[in-house]
Amino acid sequence: MMEMKIRKPLFAGTLFYISLILYFMFFAFNRVEHATDVYGYVFMLVPEAVPLLFPEFSFSWLYDFGNIAAFIPFGTLFPLLYRIRFVKFITFFISAILVLETLQALTHLGSFDVDDVISNTLGAAIGFVAYKVGFASKISYKKLLASALSIGVLLIGIMVVSETVHYALEKREGPIQALHGWKERNGRLPRTTNLSSFTVKGKKIEPKMNVYSSQGEKSKTYTYILGNKKNVKFYSHYGIPDNGERKGEVTVIADGQLIAQFSELYMQDADTFEMPFDQINEITITVSGNAELWDAGLSERKHWWE
Repeated sequence: MMEMKIRKPLFAGTLFYISLILYFMFFAFNRVEHATDVYGYVFMLVPEAVPLLFPEFSFSWLYDFGNIAAFIPFGTLFPLLYRIRFVKFITFFISAILVLETLQALTHLGSFDVDDVISNTLGAAIGFVAYKVGFASKISYKKLLASALSIGVLLIGIMVVSETVHYALEKREGPIQALHGWKERNGRLPRTTNLSSFTVKGKKIEPKMNVYSSQGEKSKTYTYILGNKKNVKFYSHYGIPDNGERKGEVTVIADGQLIAQFSELYMQDADTFEMPFDQINEITITVSGNAELWDAGLSERKHWWE
């Protein structure tokens, strides 16, 4: 049994530490002032991020690190006061943190965030390992050093695993697919074969996929049904060739919203237009006068297994 003269200050220190944790969870960062700004109860039950990536100079990284580091002392202090096995300790900790996260959400002093639960639990687990290494038996300088090293090694391990999972789950941009590969609602097709080069302000242009133009009409509209594509990016180039009057306009509309409009006043050179979309079902391109739009396509962001 821990000597009473050591146990009392340790108990007092633990109470002070827990008080600090509760303060930061419920009152710090102007939580009370902003409690009335919250609409409804916020429960985030699906993990949205990995616990801790490799260090970088940003507030988000410090926040993630703090979510783990702040609970390392708990994993050491609690078993010092009360002899307890790891499974029982971690079960108790998870139950307690779930209650606190729920109270944060119900009182509008924060949100229930499963990412915080995971990070806090990892911190407590690291602290328990540090306790086992340096404090479970007779304490020595070597054991204290080993305990500190174990914390560092476990934090690095969490970063390595987090980076690996983050890389595996991260969506990556695929190759650009020609826009004319999708269904055109009005049956109007751009030029896709025998694409000859032209110049815009003396710059030689060599289209690779397609060329959209008015094709001798006053204007021509092309509308594609994409089928509610998610996480896509639209790419194209536009300009007015040198071999005609410098008059014309290009407009791009996505799901009824005008997202780009370029007239001869803005087409002084061959320019590039790119636009990301979280979701898009229909895209419409209208070309008038001598303006042209070429190499229009879409790229999709997907997981490696999709």
